[in-house]
Amino acid sequence: MVRAKTTRLIALCLIATAAAHGQTADSTATTGDRWSLRRCLDYATEMNISIKINEANASSAEIDKKAAKAAFLPSLNANVGQRVVNNPYSESNTIIDGDRISSTASKTSYNGSYGIDLSWTLYEGNRRINDYKQQKVAAQIAQLTVDESINSIQESIVQAYIQILYATEAVGINRATLQSSTAERERGAALLEAGTLSQADYAQLVANESNDRYALVSAEATLDGYKLDLKQLLELDNAESINIEPLDISNADVYAMLPDKETIYESALAFRPEIKAGELAIEQSELNTTAAKSGYIPTLSLSAGIGSSHTNGNDFSFSEQMKTNWNNSVGLTLSIPIFDRRQTKSNVQRARLQKDISRLQLDDSKKALRKSIENLWLNARSAQKQFAAANEKVKSCTTSYQLVSEQFRLGMKNTVELLQEKNNLLAAQHEMLQAKYTSILNTALLDFYCYGVIDL
Repeated sequence: MVRAKTTRLIALCLIATAAAHGQTADSTATTGDRWSLRRCLDYATEMNISIKINEANASSAEIDKKAAKAAFLPSLNANVGQRVVNNPYSESNTIIDGDRISSTASKTSYNGSYGIDLSWTLYEGNRRINDYKQQKVAAQIAQLTVDESINSIQESIVQAYIQILYATEAVGINRATLQSSTAERERGAALLEAGTLSQADYAQLVANESNDRYALVSAEATLDGYKLDLKQLLELDNAESINIEPLDISNADVYAMLPDKETIYESALAFRPEIKAGELAIEQSELNTTAAKSGYIPTLSLSAGIGSSHTNGNDFSFSEQMKTNWNNSVGLTLSIPIFDRRQTKSNVQRARLQKDISRLQLDDSKKALRKSIENLWLNARSAQKQFAAANEKVKSCTTSYQLVSEQFRLGMKNTVELLQEKNNLLAAQHEMLQAKYTSILNTALLDFYCYGVIDL
């Protein structure tokens, strides 16, 4: 009976990682719909609130661009005026209708005016051209901001997704460890009853089982926390359960060859939206400087209009008055800036300063990009090495635990030595698991920086 329990204990330790995958599949099958990584990415791109806000800002920028383009057109306005004049203390009311002056006994007079006016700015130092170019660049920057927010949310989702996979396997390892501790405690009870195990050693086995149960609860809480993070990124109801599809990850995926850091950086510079937005911000600042200088240049405007009027109390009909009072006008206005309280000079200086700031911000974005790539590359390379070392450590710890477990059964090892070997095995399994998913995560993000797609 004791030998059978020993065999069961060793088997539980050897299948810890497999148990983690099994737990993932079982929980997914029993709780409903599963979310693949691609589904999470597509859903977040469509539903995330931050992305929607940036998309609305991009639409607003497009409207501003259209308004700037329409500024080249003339403005045309029609006006109609009706007026009633009452002179209660006057014995007669004088009526002026064009060149004719007449009087009437009525103390109230009515008159109306009708006209169409046109106004068109012919030249203003290319201010409108530069303004349109600025709004065009601003619309491009707004769209790049949308792309940047999409990239950010996708990176966060990949991290949360892989953290869930890691935590799920960690729960499986802790559950298998608890089962192993339970088997040890049951075997200890049998040895205690047989008189070959002391009460103190048995108490250690009981305490170890309690510690492993607590570790399992903590691992499950960590997994729930990662799931909550993913649901919040997806804008899902917190009360809604979510289960993800496991990734088919092999050792070859963990040891995937990493692209050259400089190659990744040069590729990222070519398409990353934050870099493109920084370059366009410099162009926008240059246009702003040119537009500000137009304040020194005179403005030439054209105005034209047609109209007529009528009034009551005279001998002419409405149509006769409208014909007689018909008028046409056209004029040019030249506005020459002489002194504007330093407004134009200040605008030019601010625009030049903004250009310098935009250059510095672009340099800072490039520096941050290089730093991110280097950190990801180093973490991926380190994780690959750690995974190889941890893999060997798990094998040696498993062999050592099997030997000590058998020796403990024969009374050659005490409880402390048995538990120490089991804890070494558990630590090695967690180290291997952490190195595995750290490598997968950082490699995936490096590919994202290099190629602009997430493919796991």
